[in-house]
Amino acid sequence: MALKHNDEYYYDIVRKNIKKYRKQKGYTLQKLSEEAEMSMDYLAEIESLKRRKSFSLAILGRIADVLEVNIKNFFN
Repeated sequence: MALKHNDEYYYDIVRKNIKKYRKQKGYTLQKLSEEAEMSMDYLAEIESLKRRKSFSLAILGRIADVLEVNIKNFFN
């Protein structure tokens, strides 16, 4: 069975949802980065569709916790 999507497709879904939920919460990149205990530059790279920064499930979990979002919502 052939793959339907490449890796970047899945990362892009998650990136867009991180940004969507961050904005819904009214958080700036700075606020989220402070709350999630990561650098603002790293978080900006995670959200960027141009930079293609990969990230771990643990990082995704920290972001979900701060935004008070179920981690599975990042994949919708």
